[in-house]
Amino acid sequence: MASVLGGTAHRLAGKTAVVTGGAKGIGYACARSLCREGAKVVLADIDLSTAQASAQALAAEGHAAVAARCDVRLKADCDAAVAAAVSEWGKLDILVANAGIVKAAPFLEMSEQDFDDVVGVNLKGVFLSCQSAARQMVAQKAADPSWGEGAIITMSSVNALMAIPTIAGYNASKGGVNGLTRCMALALAPHGIRVNGVGPGSIATDVLASVATDAAARGRILSRTPMGRIGEPDEIGSVVAFLASEAASYMSGQVLYVDGGRLALNYTVPVPEGSG
Repeated sequence: MASVLGGTAHRLAGKTAVVTGGAKGIGYACARSLCREGAKVVLADIDLSTAQASAQALAAEGHAAVAARCDVRLKADCDAAVAAAVSEWGKLDILVANAGIVKAAPFLEMSEQDFDDVVGVNLKGVFLSCQSAARQMVAQKAADPSWGEGAIITMSSVNALMAIPTIAGYNASKGGVNGLTRCMALALAPHGIRVNGVGPGSIATDVLASVATDAAARGRILSRTPMGRIGEPDEIGSVVAFLASEAASYMSGQVLYVDGGRLALNYTVPVPEGSG
């Protein structure tokens, strides 16, 4: 039964989670949302110092959170992040495969290295981290059939479905994440593990700030978003927490797009001066 604190049911009480890329941005928002629902969380990130500071911030709010260094391109690091959760709390219930990067260049000028770097983190990293988590969950179920079920959430993007010509590696990797999400949902269903994805639109992160550098750029972003504003990382975190919870107990193999209506749009909309 979920615990109750201040009249609010905590849907993830007793659960443990690993969030890759959890040091900042969407990853940190996901970790915070899971914590606020009662989960204990490992913030796994290649930037250990920032992950440690973020874990301390969550601890200051009264949550159980620790940091682990993790380069998701390396199987050993993914295994170690999972092991950190098991070492701290005895099990793993939830993985959020969020770590991702983007490198932009005109298609004819994009280097092989840039393409490999993006696909290595965004797609191979999802494969490795999800496989590590799933193996732990399967082992838990074998050792204790009463353990329950696992939840894996991948981080896709609206760019899995729509293209921007200067981010070929990103587009390709996120399309691959969607395919991998569906494949894992089928493969892991017999083991009691649900796998779903979240596809953000334009969210207020450092990545977006790097492209929305002036009013004109911000206007272009808002013109493709029917709701007329940029999303907040917490709005992704809340959807991730939902997918991790029993409220989504009959959902698997789905990608939920959190995009302010962007994918429904086949035209741009006027943006009033001073909006956003």
